Amino acid sequence: MNLIDRIVQFQTDIEAIRRDIHAHPELSYEEERTADVVAAKLTEWGIPITRGLGKTGIVGTIVGGSGSRSVGLRADMDALPLQEHNQFAHKSRHAGKMHACGHDGHTAMLLAAAKYLAETRRFDGTVHLIFQPAEEGGGGADAMIKDGLFERFACDAVFGMHNWPGAAVGTFGVASGPMMASSNEFEITVTGRGAHAAMPHNGIDPIMVAVSIAQNLQTLISRSKRPIDTAVLSITQIHAGDAYNIIPNEAVLRGTVRTFEMEVLDLIEAGMAQIVEHSAAALGASATLRFKRNYPPTINHHEQTLFAASVMREVVGEENVRSNLEPTMGSEDFAFMLLKRPGCYFFIGNGGGEHRMPGHGEGPCMLHNPSYDFNDALIPIGATVWVRLAERYLAAG
Repeated sequence: MNLIDRIVQFQTDIEAIRRDIHAHPELSYEEERTADVVAAKLTEWGIPITRGLGKTGIVGTIVGGSGSRSVGLRADMDALPLQEHNQFAHKSRHAGKMHACGHDGHTAMLLAAAKYLAETRRFDGTVHLIFQPAEEGGGGADAMIKDGLFERFACDAVFGMHNWPGAAVGTFGVASGPMMASSNEFEITVTGRGAHAAMPHNGIDPIMVAVSIAQNLQTLISRSKRPIDTAVLSITQIHAGDAYNIIPNEAVLRGTVRTFEMEVLDLIEAGMAQIVEHSAAALGASATLRFKRNYPPTINHHEQTLFAASVMREVVGEENVRSNLEPTMGSEDFAFMLLKRPGCYFFIGNGGGEHRMPGHGEGPCMLHNPSYDFNDALIPIGATVWVRLAERYLAAG
C-alpha cells in the first residue's frame, strides 16, 4: 500500500478530530460546531475558507501553481437521529444523535488531505474542499449548489467518497454509470366510510382498499417496467383504525421507490397515480397519492470513473480495486453535484467491525446501526487517495 508518509505521521491528530466530531454529532443543517471545527483547522493550516453555503457548509480553497484547472473534493458532515449503543470514550454525548454513517470519518479524511495539500501544493491549479451539510435526507448538496457552489468555486470535476462496512480495509469499489439509486417517498391516503365491524355492509372498509392498492402496486414492478430495468417499490407503513370492533374512515400507506433511471421513475409514479385512483374507485372509496422525489440517482461519469479507479490502484494495488461494483439501491445526494459537473462517487472499505474498541454495542458495524463506528485506519488511506487524485488531476501539463 503506497500511503503518504507525512499523512501517516499526523494520523493520530486527525483521529482525535474525528473522535471529537463523533462525540458531538449534529443533525442536518445543525452542523454549527462541526463547521467551526473544520473552519478552525483549515484556517490554522493557511487555507482560505468560505462559510454559509447550504446554511452550514464550508468550502476551503488551495491554490498551487498558476494552472486554470480545478477539482472539487467533497465530504459530508451531518449525523443521524439515532441513539448510540456504543460505550467507548468517544461515544455520542447527545441523546438521540449519532454518527452512524461515518460522516465524521469522511470529514476527517478530507481534513487530512487538506493539511497535506496545503503543506506541499504539488499540483498546478485549484483544489476546492467541499464540506457539505445535510446529506441524510436534507439535500445539502442541492442547497450548496443553489447557493452558488459551482459559480463561486469552479470545478472541472467533482469527486465523493463513502465508507462501506463489510468491504476489507484497503479496498475500494466503484462503477461507471449508476452507482446508487434515486430516493423517493410516497403517502397514499384512502378514505372510506366507518362502520361497526360486525356490520361491514354499512361502511366502506379503507383497510381492504389499502390492501388491494398495496397488491396492485407491485404489478408496476413485475408487469409495467421492462424486466431489465431495476426498481424497488416498498410499502413500509400501513396505519388505520383505533379499536378492534370499528371499521375506520381512513387508512394511510407510506413507502419508498428506488430506481436508477428517471424514465423508470416517471413510469412508476404515473402508474401509481392510476392504480391508487382506480383501485379505490372500484371498491367505492377514494384515495390520493402524494409522491415526493428526494434524491436523483447517483450516476458516475465514465472518464472520471476510469481516472479515479486508476488513482485507487496506484495507492492500494490492482487487486484491491473493484471497478465493476454492483450498484446499491441506497441513495446519496452527491447525485445533485454529478448532475452539474462530471465526476465520480466511490466506496472505501470500512472492514467488518473488528476495529471497534471495548465498549462497542453488540450490533453489527453497519451503516445506520447504533453499534457502528468509523474505522480510523481508513484516514491515511482515504486521505492519500484524495491527495493523489488532486495532484494527478491537476498535474502540470
